[in-house]
Amino acid sequence: MQKLQSQGVHHITLVGAGRQTSIDFWEGVLGMPFIFEQPNLDRPSESHLYFDPGDGRLITIFTDESRAPEKRRTPTDPGCVHHIAFAVSRVTFLQAVARLDERAIKHSGVKDRGFMDSIYFEDPLGLLIELASYRFEPPVGFTHADVLMEAHRLRVARGDYNIAEVHLADAIQALVERSHATLSDDRAPKNPY
Repeated sequence: MQKLQSQGVHHITLVGAGRQTSIDFWEGVLGMPFIFEQPNLDRPSESHLYFDPGDGRLITIFTDESRAPEKRRTPTDPGCVHHIAFAVSRVTFLQAVARLDERAIKHSGVKDRGFMDSIYFEDPLGLLIELASYRFEPPVGFTHADVLMEAHRLRVARGDYNIAEVHLADAIQALVERSHATLSDDRAPKNPY
């Protein structure tokens, strides 16, 4: 028996209300280009809108003009989606509170997650959206997941509660040391002053 190996998220499809509500939120608030539209091939009464969240993958929305937006928190029962998180640059994240406030969108304020910062708010239909900004850049040849896995190992070994910036810095150093050769006999930290 073999696994069905995933290679990333292909797309996420959400159920929307009317077409313009989706366009106004996904492109007009989150800046995701509206790249194409076609009928929902399984339900011709619905339209299928496609948005690019910034990485070339897709967020798609089934819309139906007979559905009015009803702002209520989407269910969080087992098996339901709790929230969807989108990566934003540090400079965009630093503007998030002001940009949400100018639209009178209620939000959580900035949340410290140790390895990233987050802000939460609901879309017009009650789906919880997170904007997330990493506090680090992975070294060349590594991903954010590589750094987080190494930081997790360090955190657990040290008995710390959650990943913090020190774990990230030490993880990056460990990954670089393991993956890059040196001519030095001793790679230990030094103070040349």
